[in-house]
Amino acid sequence: MPKKIIIVGAGLSGTLLAIRLAQKGLQVSLYEKRSDMRKDGRVEGRSINLALSDRGLKALKMIGMDEEIQKDCIPMKGRKIHPVSGEPFVSPYSGRADKYINSISRGGLNISLLNKAEQFSNLELCFDKACLGIDYHGPIAQFQDKQGQKFEVEADFIFGADGSNSVVRKSMLALSHHLLFSYSQEYLGHAYKELVIPPAVNGGFRLDNNALHIWPRGGYMMIALPNLDESFTVTLFLPHKGPNSFEKLDNASKLIQFFKENFPDALTHMPSLVDDFFSNPTGLLLTVKCLPWQVNGKSLLLGDAAHAIVPFYGQGMNASFEDVVVFDELLEKNQGNWEATINEYESVRKKDTDAIADLAIDNFYEMRDQVANEIFQRKRKLEMKLEQTFEDYMSKYSMVTFNENIRYSEAMIKGRRQDELLLEYCKEHTQMEDVKLEEALEYINTNSRKINLK
Repeated sequence: MPKKIIIVGAGLSGTLLAIRLAQKGLQVSLYEKRSDMRKDGRVEGRSINLALSDRGLKALKMIGMDEEIQKDCIPMKGRKIHPVSGEPFVSPYSGRADKYINSISRGGLNISLLNKAEQFSNLELCFDKACLGIDYHGPIAQFQDKQGQKFEVEADFIFGADGSNSVVRKSMLALSHHLLFSYSQEYLGHAYKELVIPPAVNGGFRLDNNALHIWPRGGYMMIALPNLDESFTVTLFLPHKGPNSFEKLDNASKLIQFFKENFPDALTHMPSLVDDFFSNPTGLLLTVKCLPWQVNGKSLLLGDAAHAIVPFYGQGMNASFEDVVVFDELLEKNQGNWEATINEYESVRKKDTDAIADLAIDNFYEMRDQVANEIFQRKRKLEMKLEQTFEDYMSKYSMVTFNENIRYSEAMIKGRRQDELLLEYCKEHTQMEDVKLEEALEYINTNSRKINLK
């Protein structure tokens, strides 16, 4: 058992990990390059609202914070689809009324975790300390403070929880020939920009606050998530270049015209659109995969540092939180043997994080292109009826989002096959009211068994 542990990165997963290790009585130092967000009021980096679901809640329950955090959440029962013309409609996330995802502020959640971390005498919080690299012979972490002073800290073990641009991972990359380090970084052809729908003039939400709103436009889209202050965080996803891209929207008149044509119902609720669009940065969307995650049993990558994903399944934070849960469970299983735990963690977890990365890409195209499609809508209605009727049936979305005991890799394989079968079935059955649910379930189960997925 290491006597001194350094965690690089006081974001969501790094702080959660620090708390859990401190609860086990270990000596932990948590280093963060940014200032303490609780003091300067700034939340830097990606600020897309988070969708907290069962896997993330399991992690929060592990450290005794699930009930506290849920008080800061807004339940979202389903997607509210906004077509260009016609009335918006709701597509539930599940056929079971007690299953929903939760909108929560990234910054607010991080602050709550930091407040919890501060309560432990064996957990040191170190802000304004940028990691410059790792010397794995120690291991020794190299830092630079806000005044430009460089210093080194030796530890028994170092976790890299410093996000998609991880310095800890880059130090591993420098040893690529020794480690046989494999690394891929794939950017999505789209970027995002954060906008806002403010509260109504006389107070209250301007849109349904118990839904995740989507404006799918085939090739691009916009989403909106509710906040406790009765505003909505709006995120516009467009290609970098080409028609209907960020490159083309280079002045206010083009922007307004674009919204009038594509998002007319949203435009009426966005009085600060022009200022927000041209003031806020354009964010990039990428997927990171790498292996190994460890160096000589002295360091381990975790969260986005090991497996950054795009946000379209709402599982980025949930997956990173689940990393901590899996590590904790394996540490218990291996009776505190860190070498055995690290080896097993890397072996079992990699398959699941690759799966959710691929599922997140799948869901981007589904949200952008399919949710308003007639056959897709029939498929979702049938899925909901099956979930309402049969206790054991779960859609792919439910397996990923609402069942923390099903591995991502298993959910991907079973879920993709189910989706194929449901779409085939719905192409042949155009009238949902005439569908016999027992017959539909038997069709799915029989065809699933044929390829050994049942």
